[in-house]
Amino acid sequence: MPADFPAAIAELDRALTSIETVLDPARKKQEIAELEQQVSAPDLWDDQENAQRVTARLSALQAEQERLTSLRSRLDDLGVLVELAQEEGDPASLAEAETELASLRRSIDALEVRTLLSGEYDEREAVVTIRAEAGGVDAADFASMLLRMYLRWAERHGYGTEVYDVSYAEEAGIKSATFAVKTPFAYGTLSVEQGTHRLVRISPFDNQGRRQTSFAGVEVLPVTEEADHIDIPENELRIDVFRSSGPGGQSVNTTDSAVRITHLPSGIVVSCQNEKSQLQNKAAALRVLQSRLLERARQEREAELNALRGDGGNSWGSQMRSYVLHPYQMVKDLRTEHEESNPDGIFDGEIDAFLDSGIRWRRSAELADA
Repeated sequence: MPADFPAAIAELDRALTSIETVLDPARKKQEIAELEQQVSAPDLWDDQENAQRVTARLSALQAEQERLTSLRSRLDDLGVLVELAQEEGDPASLAEAETELASLRRSIDALEVRTLLSGEYDEREAVVTIRAEAGGVDAADFASMLLRMYLRWAERHGYGTEVYDVSYAEEAGIKSATFAVKTPFAYGTLSVEQGTHRLVRISPFDNQGRRQTSFAGVEVLPVTEEADHIDIPENELRIDVFRSSGPGGQSVNTTDSAVRITHLPSGIVVSCQNEKSQLQNKAAALRVLQSRLLERARQEREAELNALRGDGGNSWGSQMRSYVLHPYQMVKDLRTEHEESNPDGIFDGEIDAFLDSGIRWRRSAELADA
């Protein structure tokens, strides 16, 4: 039991006050009122894309405001509970207060991470691509495990997702997959996942039961917005249509509605096959292409700045996490040293601790380079 409840509560109060200063609840309240006015407009859904953006932003702001209000209320209630429990010498209430104190500390620490997302595109939604790399069929299976991991993470938090394209491997797993996470700050949160992930296990595809190491790459991009102004002339695009296919090459569409777009100057290729029409698939593929071109432009600007500074910049994109299932069970982030011994939970989407440590690590690296 904490020796000094008031000191612990005062420490949490300072932390929460600092968070409130950064997140500015008064400004958010004003923005919520403005968005509520837009949502009540009878012609809102005439433009479905804008309507979805407005309603998603409103929902996220309301959730964040409710989270702040709830934490402040719980902290105030905790102070009252401790005071009454100490006055009455009630050990059961003091034990309850200790449990609530630990819970509040975890919740406030988690919200504090959100204040560290201040990059240029951190507030954007995210487009994530997973690719099987070295390791044959095990790598393809690993890529499908990562896809499920991120989709389960989003599901646990109630975030919307949309799978744009899945390219299935011949024997098992996937060659690649591209999907969107549709919630504010998805890019800032998931961008620390970018890099090469490594899996060590007894291969279920090896009849001799040998240990296999396989790799999968994760790319995270910010969703583009109208203000980004990336013009792509039609003569720079090659657009091919083909029939969508599922595992084992099974056709899932009766028409050739899948779309592959090649950006000729850069060689970037994107495809989408999960929408119902060719037009929808083309629009989704163009959104992914815009995101890749936006990220390329950002990397070029960063390279120019690094050249001016005379250094190579942060090369934290390569191998960044190991998932070891044999001879022991451990998932470890190679940058932050954060590790956990429950790979089953991690693959089921319980990755918040890795995301939080990654965001804190990145912020520390940015401050050190400043």
